[in-house]
Formats: sequence, structure tokens, C-alpha cells
Amino acid sequence: MRLACVKAYDVRGRLGLDLDAPRVARMAQAYAETIRPGRVVIGRDARLSSPALAAAVAGGLRAGGAEALDLGLCGTEEVYHGAFHLASQGVGGGIMVTASHNPADWNGLKVVREEARPIAWDTGLQEINDRVVAAEAAGRPAPAPAAAAPLHLRDAYAALVASFATPGRLRVLLNPGHGAAGPTFDALAPHLPPEWEVVRMDWPPDPSFPQGIPNPLLPGNRARTAAALRESGADLGVAWDGDFDRCFLFDHEGGFVDGEHVVALLARAALAREPGAPIVHEPRVLWAVEEAIREAGGTPVLSRTGHAHFKAALRDHDAPYGGELSAHHYFRGFGFCDSGMIPWLMVAGLLAREDRPLSEMVGSMRARFPSSGEINFAPPDPQAALTRFEAAYAGGAGAVDRTDGLSLDFGAWRANLRVSNTEGLLRLNLETRGDRALLDAKVAELTAFLS
Repeated sequence: MRLACVKAYDVRGRLGLDLDAPRVARMAQAYAETIRPGRVVIGRDARLSSPALAAAVAGGLRAGGAEALDLGLCGTEEVYHGAFHLASQGVGGGIMVTASHNPADWNGLKVVREEARPIAWDTGLQEINDRVVAAEAAGRPAPAPAAAAPLHLRDAYAALVASFATPGRLRVLLNPGHGAAGPTFDALAPHLPPEWEVVRMDWPPDPSFPQGIPNPLLPGNRARTAAALRESGADLGVAWDGDFDRCFLFDHEGGFVDGEHVVALLARAALAREPGAPIVHEPRVLWAVEEAIREAGGTPVLSRTGHAHFKAALRDHDAPYGGELSAHHYFRGFGFCDSGMIPWLMVAGLLAREDRPLSEMVGSMRARFPSSGEINFAPPDPQAALTRFEAAYAGGAGAVDRTDGLSLDFGAWRANLRVSNTEGLLRLNLETRGDRALLDAKVAELTAFLS
């Protein structure tokens, strides 16, 4: 039996229904018995339930024969940093207590093994799930909560992250949405170029989330950041989700920067540091990204979406950077892991070096390659709908790619259709070569076909 809270790459669920402290303790014990990590770095986000769940994790690890080292309130990437950089000191994994951008009555776990390598359903989560199911079926008591030894790594983390920054005059507005990012940035700030000017909003961590759960990917959650940005006169706006493993960017006019354009900008920044390098990207929307990589002298490398696939691709190709449209950005110099702090530092550096605003950089890409954004459909049988789409359209495509779902290239326009990994949905992305009218027509056509 698969527990409802165990997903493809992590654990997430509603408190009191899918997840509680005893189940979390059992999961931590099962993790320790499955992975045999020795010592484990743990951390937690700003949610009201997270301290108690972190104590449950520490108790479960102890019951499974592992030692917990506690970062306290932090971001997911700080757990990754600890797991990667303390590997030589007997640290064999990491667990972050977070539900990221999910509603307030949710929580969960993000887990990694040695060197911060990901754990997916088929590389450990299934065994962890099965151990928990067996323990609950047998009525075995859950491990008691425990205290963990404190671990102080933030200064080392901040120094590493700051190495991605570039000097130059800049004014930036930062919005952690009362999540975990504020204290971590405060530790990072002394390491940044002194000419950078920072404007803070919604700063202190607050488990009541007075402005709502931080999830800037939702259009309705962007207005406050955009308004504050325009009022501040900043060159760049940054908003994070709750555990700040993702950041979202705004130009000086308050315009939201779409995912493919952030990847293209970061590819340029990475290639300025390492000319000729491979850059990993995904197939949902790619024309602007591939053009940016090639113009900067790099080599595009296509990967299936999902952090396990991207981290493997970065290692396989020794790539300095890889990025997904979902705002997960991966860096070889950060243990091949995703970070929500490094991306905005690199884009800020790009702005500091170039004498043009972010709106102009993004606007030129948007004009050359208009895209639809992700459009979701909920057919009774998503796979059958994908098969029907392929039968109707693939024959006329100049190129077909199955790296992730089905990508069809028709020369003037391109479509990617994929079945969601986590929900019973079909996800459609469209792009054209400079033709907004064609994009609108194809959105209407394919929406009618898939609805």
C-alpha cells in the first residue's frame, strides 16, 4: 500500500489526515534503517507544526540508529548544503521538514542521501513507505520525540552562496513572504557587494503567514511584491516560497519574469563564468533557452523534468547549471543541488554588468518566442488523451521528442504535452517563433481539442 503522503520525490500531506508526528517519527526511523546514513542534517521551515515534527524526525532517526544534527529554522537548500559538505565527516543524508508552498494545514519531508543525492520512489521512498506501513499495521509504537545536537553552518553556507554574486551598483527588493528566507539572507548580506542596496518586505518568519502561504508562482500572490517594487524604485524584485528552494523574479516595472526567461538569463550568467560549458534544460518550453545558450557559446542538454533527473544530468555532463520552468535551479558549485538564493544573485550580477533593465532583456526574448504558459486539462484518462493528441498531430510535425511527455516541433510553432507526475492532469505548453497571433490561434485550437 502506498501512503497518500508519499509522493514521487518527497513526503507531503494534510496534518491529522495524511501526516502527524508519530508517522513522521516512523518515517525517519524507516529512512535511517533504509539509507543507513550515520549522521543526518535536519532542518525545518517556519510553519507552526514544524518544530514538533522536527523533534519527531530526531526521535525516529535515533530509533533507527542515526544521529540528528539540527540546523533549526532554515531553507531546504541549507540541509542540502550540510549533507553535501559534511559528507567527509560522516554525514550520510538530510531531512527537511517543510510543505513549501502547500496550505497551512500541510507539512512534509524532503529527504536526501549521501552527498545530498535525491531519494525518489524507486530509489528508497518505496522501501521507507513499506516499512512505515508494516509498522503501523503491526501496531508498533512510534519512536518518541527527541532533541538533536545543534549544527551551525550558516556562515559557511553564506560564504559559498555569496561567491555567485558579482559587484556592481544595484537596488533590489526582497520578499520572503514571512517564510524562512529572511534570517538566512540576513546572514548572507554581509558577504554581498557593499554597493548593493536592499529593500526588505514581509520579513520576519511568521507561522500565521499574514499575507497567505508564500507561493509567488500563483498570479494572485504577485501584486503586493510588484506594487512594493515600483514604489521602491528597485532594479529587481525577488519573492521566495516558504522553504526558499525557489525564487521568483520581477523587473523594475513589477513585471513577473517567466520561467523560461529566468533559465535563459541564468544560462548566460553561467556561461560568462564558464565559456563553452553544457547547460541542462527541460523540453516544455525551450526555444528562448536554447538560443541564449548557443549565443553564449554553450551546449544545450535536454533532461526530463524533476530534481532527480536534473541532478543526475548535471553530474553526467559536468554542467555548471541546469534550470526548470518551475523555478528549480541547480548548480554544480552548490553540490549539484537546487537553490533559491543563487539564481537571483546571478541575475543581479547580470543586471549590474549590463546597461539595460531586466524588462528589456526579458521583453526581447518574449517577442522572439511568445509562449502560452502551462495550460492544465483534466480528462477522464490523461494517457488516452495524450495518445489521441499524438495520433492527430504527430504526423505533421517536423520533429518528435519524448524526453518528457510528447514534444512536437512544427517549425513555426511547438507544443509539449505531458501527463502530470503528481496529479491526474495533462499539461500543455506552446511556443511560436515571433508570432503572437499564431500562438493565440493554436492555444484556442488545442484547448478545444483537449477539453
